[in-house]
Amino acid sequence: MDITKAEYLISSPNVDGCPKTDKPEYAFIGRSNVGKSSLINMITGKTKLAKTSNTPGKTQMINHFIINNNFYIVDLPGYGFAKVSQSQRAKWEKMIENYLRKRENLVTVFVLIDSRHEPQNIDLAFLRKLGEWGIPFNMVFTKADKTTQREASKNSRQFIEAMKKEWEFIPRSFMTSAVKFLGRKEILAYIGELNNDFTTQKKAVE
Repeated sequence: MDITKAEYLISSPNVDGCPKTDKPEYAFIGRSNVGKSSLINMITGKTKLAKTSNTPGKTQMINHFIINNNFYIVDLPGYGFAKVSQSQRAKWEKMIENYLRKRENLVTVFVLIDSRHEPQNIDLAFLRKLGEWGIPFNMVFTKADKTTQREASKNSRQFIEAMKKEWEFIPRSFMTSAVKFLGRKEILAYIGELNNDFTTQKKAVE
């Protein structure tokens, strides 16, 4: 799939402010500073579409981008460490939960995991929560250019092994680098497949 058009649409403080649910939607989330905005920019081919920052917690709302006029990419606030108050963090967490559980057109959540590190409990716990809520997800291992290929492969393999202790089915995962455009083609092809499925299901209902 090629991206010919990618535009910022709206930032919403809660799920009720999000656009109509008539198009397939793909949410991106991960620990603060995992490279989320950089990955979205890499996937869309727009270097300044999502605002990047070295400051954890920069994304604070539900940010919608309209792609090719036929699907949405959503940039969600990061989970975990951010220099904000406990009450603000709790507010973000509730906003994220409401969005994930109520958004009817959400096809899958791409959960970003830093490939430079061994499995982190905070990431595994977030996936566990998605499982409890019955929300489809995929893993995206980021920043592969900032470590060796061997180290990134080892860490991603260990993460999946850790998941196998709790999960019967392991979703598809992607190794990425926003700098080297690694994983872009694979993620776009996958989104293309899911878009086709969404359209087929929508027509069947109609």
